[in-house]
Amino acid sequence: MLMRTDPFREIDRLAQQFFNGPSGTWSKPSQMPMDAYRDGDAYVIALDLPGVEPDAIDIDVERNMLTVKAERRPAAAGEGVQMELAERPMGVFSRQLVLADTLDTERIDATFESGVLSLRIPIAERAKPRKISINGRTASDEPKQLSS
Repeated sequence: MLMRTDPFREIDRLAQQFFNGPSGTWSKPSQMPMDAYRDGDAYVIALDLPGVEPDAIDIDVERNMLTVKAERRPAAAGEGVQMELAERPMGVFSRQLVLADTLDTERIDATFESGVLSLRIPIAERAKPRKISINGRTASDEPKQLSS
């Protein structure tokens, strides 16, 4: 059976507003949707942050924990402004990711374009595949014994 609407969506939204308030902290992954993929020798994480200014984004790395915090501020804030409908969540959004030890967290590159924060995390040199040469003697290098 297919449901065209989710009857609990409105209840969930109201509960979030009640418990978090209009300027609460949001940490639902759906509030900061993400794609992650490998591109050559790096992993790319793309986070959707529409309506967020670049100076309202904070990226931290501690050991292998990546934390992205962003704040969406109301656009129509001012004296005499009365909000008629507010469906877009405002406030602070946060997302944490545990990064593998094979990633080089010292060289993370961040760009923000068209409401998408892209983090490029290179794979550490120690984790890249490499050829191992074999040292030793081959059968042809061994001394031959003379038979009498």
